[in-house]
Amino acid sequence: MSHEDLHTLESPVIAYTGEGDGLGLSTDGLAALRADIARWRNQTLADAEKKVAPRRQRFTTWSGLDVPDLVTPAEKKIDYSRDLGLPGEYPFTRGVQPNMYRGRLWTMRMFAGFGTPEQTNERFKYLLSQGQTGLSTAFDFPTLMGYDSDSPRSLGEVGMCGVAVDTLRDMEVLFDGIPLDKVTTSMTINGPAIVLLCFYIALADKRGILRSKIGGTVQNDCLKEFIAQHAWLVPPRPAMRIVTDMIEFCSREVPKWNSVSISGYHIREAGATAAQELAFTLADGLAYVESCLARGLNVDSFAPRLSFFFDVHNDFFEEVAKFRAARRMWARFMKERFGAQKAESLKLRTHAQTAGVSLTAQQPYNNVVRVALQALAAVLGGTQSLHTNSLDETYALPTEESVTIALRTQQIIAEESGVANVIDPLGGSYFVEHLTDRLESEALEYIRRIDEMGGMVSSVEKGYPQREIAASAYRFQREMETDERVMVGVNKYVSEGESRNIPLLRIDEEVQRTQMKNLARVKAERDGASVRTALDRVRKAAKEGSNLMPPIIDAAKVYTTEQEVCDVLREVFGTHSDPAEF
Repeated sequence: MSHEDLHTLESPVIAYTGEGDGLGLSTDGLAALRADIARWRNQTLADAEKKVAPRRQRFTTWSGLDVPDLVTPAEKKIDYSRDLGLPGEYPFTRGVQPNMYRGRLWTMRMFAGFGTPEQTNERFKYLLSQGQTGLSTAFDFPTLMGYDSDSPRSLGEVGMCGVAVDTLRDMEVLFDGIPLDKVTTSMTINGPAIVLLCFYIALADKRGILRSKIGGTVQNDCLKEFIAQHAWLVPPRPAMRIVTDMIEFCSREVPKWNSVSISGYHIREAGATAAQELAFTLADGLAYVESCLARGLNVDSFAPRLSFFFDVHNDFFEEVAKFRAARRMWARFMKERFGAQKAESLKLRTHAQTAGVSLTAQQPYNNVVRVALQALAAVLGGTQSLHTNSLDETYALPTEESVTIALRTQQIIAEESGVANVIDPLGGSYFVEHLTDRLESEALEYIRRIDEMGGMVSSVEKGYPQREIAASAYRFQREMETDERVMVGVNKYVSEGESRNIPLLRIDEEVQRTQMKNLARVKAERDGASVRTALDRVRKAAKEGSNLMPPIIDAAKVYTTEQEVCDVLREVFGTHSDPAEF
């Protein structure tokens, strides 16, 4: 059959061309398109659905947003210059860099940390040898909570979910043989983040590396801890003061360092929808900006080094749209609410991690596929940095083999798929732009409510985001239990008698004894008087309101422990208990 014959079988061609909406559709063209869509629905689609009924009554995204069967210019009129723009230009919907991955690929930053600093140093070097381009440090739970390995509270937890770091000595071992001025480092820690960052800066000082030469990120997002992860050190308001101290210090002394990574990841992992993750993350960012402005800082002096961290969940297009909406919303907030002048202050730069909560213990090899799709969504969404989860992480920390597969997933996307060759390949898709607008609208409504409550700190104290996330998590669980939501291998396509025997990384309990022995040696060899003097200076700064970074760096250099510094902060600022709400 010829091309001409095929053409005669198609519906009559209706002229949609002209001018009017920025995409070649005039008013007359839109009217013609709407008429053609009505015909299509009443005839072509209706006939098809008589033969094959829709699989379900309602189609939704993973977060519950309704998904239309078709999106065209008739439903989604795009104002190109206002809502999309060009890559590297305001409002940055299409990416923060003009050439995106044609210039430089995203940073492949695999999360790593377990056992002793020596063991994690070996994993760091292995990952770098395999093509990883940045380091990401996972700390154990005692370190995350501000306790040393010899604390009674640390029993059974040392080195289990990350690496144990008690003093500068551990930091020296952790980064032995790694050039701090050549490799950027991310540290996932929040409440005691100030102490770990000071350890890192002290290490650079000791090695003779200029502070202006070291680069990386410390998570340091106290607000999301109160909202979602619950690993805090002090109550919300003094925690905000500590974060502000760090932002202020780094803007002057460590200009290549991202002093906060405003994190939606844990909010999403706690059960938030995509719109809630977007809203609460940006609202946290607004709170940090407001705190810095109240300190008297110029917005353009610190805003370029604010970074973000988003989850990448299962719904492919929803996740792509979320990244695009985040960039556009942040650019407008920074420009319109805070009057930022520098282009760099308007850019939302983000790390992303595939969704840990989406991994299943059942049929764990399915996780390789989930992670690949999530990673592709992050790349098409325009992330600057990416961690891909390993297939075995529902059971334990990843083995060397599984983490290599996770890293290779990124490398295959980068080198073989072709998606990195074009800038923002999904830009202009009617469905993607529809979802981007929908997520932005839902998120702005949440932010409006938060503003009415007096900002994010006040809303956290009132428990607002916590309640919203809990309600969403409950709804999702009910959908799983009633089979409205499918997880392959969990509530559908379940294999009878399936084997779950996969290699696992097991942490020897000897790690705690080794770490305690090393810590005892450091305490015995250090100058006790210098430690006491350093802690007194930290206490004085905490009470008087001066910046805490300089005295804590000095304390690090005399091998004061993390807990010793954190205990001073708890003593001055008090502790926090989450109010029980039902």
